[in-house]
Amino acid sequence: MENLTTQPFLTPYKLGKFNLSHRVVLAPLTRQRSYNNVPQPHAILYYSQRTSRGGFMITEATGVSDTAQGYADTPGIWTKEQVEAWKPIVDAVHAKGGIIFCQIWHVGRVSNKDFQPNGQAPISSTDKPLKPQIRSSGVDVAEFSPPRRLRTDEIPQIVNDFRIAARNAIEAGFDGVEIHGAHGYLIDQFLKDQVNDRTDQYGGSLENRCRFALEIVEAVVNEIGAGKVGIRLSPYADFMESGDSNPKALGLYMVDALNKYGILYCHMVEPRMKMGGEVRECPHSLLPMKKAFNGTFIAAGGYGRDDGNNAVAENRTDLVAYGRLFLANPDLPKRFELGGPLNKYNRNTFYTSDPVIGYTDYPFLEANGNV
Repeated sequence: MENLTTQPFLTPYKLGKFNLSHRVVLAPLTRQRSYNNVPQPHAILYYSQRTSRGGFMITEATGVSDTAQGYADTPGIWTKEQVEAWKPIVDAVHAKGGIIFCQIWHVGRVSNKDFQPNGQAPISSTDKPLKPQIRSSGVDVAEFSPPRRLRTDEIPQIVNDFRIAARNAIEAGFDGVEIHGAHGYLIDQFLKDQVNDRTDQYGGSLENRCRFALEIVEAVVNEIGAGKVGIRLSPYADFMESGDSNPKALGLYMVDALNKYGILYCHMVEPRMKMGGEVRECPHSLLPMKKAFNGTFIAAGGYGRDDGNNAVAENRTDLVAYGRLFLANPDLPKRFELGGPLNKYNRNTFYTSDPVIGYTDYPFLEANGNV
């Protein structure tokens, strides 16, 4: 076994009241296996496989209401049935000594009327439609219905949906929640000036565009406590036609505002992940946001073993979130520790509905006879 001093991201870390044994985080990963928006028993195995004692994990994006959906078979946490279905999943993670937060989500305009109650238009900060997008599979195309701009007087109801979702997450046993404010979904549709064309108090200035996100943070903090709240942001990303003319200013404004609420962590996506899932070199950095934020900082975006270690060693982040590598390697922290080989991920099975293939059938290191 390698000397752990050479692997800073395998050292312990205190995340608020949670004692982490390492800094390798399971990123939130949409898997589309929650039939009819209800988490399924096969998710018990999926999450428990990826649990290590003292490991921190974030669930796949989980809808806060019946208007929050934009993809088939993504989970929700707005009904009693959904809350009950999450309980054994959370229990399995806790039984293995893991810490798990629920990522709460509203897709906004990244939807179509087929996913919406009564076939209504998706809601957004704007009525600007999204162009069709080729899905990650590269095979089919996602079509989006023209959205309906939320009226000013409707916005408190959406904020309340996030508050209730947070309360439901705690009832389901989760250790906390991560507010999904990234990747072109509803909160990001308010944050980014490429999308937000409002003229009320939720549009125009940086302060106004950030108001919706911060109202959600405040409501969730008041409901469950700041020590159980994180947020994910992607100021530099252009996902779903959601870019911003000054992403650094946006990121710094949000971090400064978040400090006032004392939330547990800020989870940011690296600028190099500007578009789809591929990493590309870029001159921008999350370091100014890391330095300005008072809580724990989590970085995500195309990290491997070596650059994850370097990011922690150089104090560019506290924790590193891994997506595709963790999806394909349920024992990823152990493989990093032992310098073991990594399973290759199969992109074609990321979003299929099969309860086993591409989901719980990736082998552990021991199964390969390498330990």
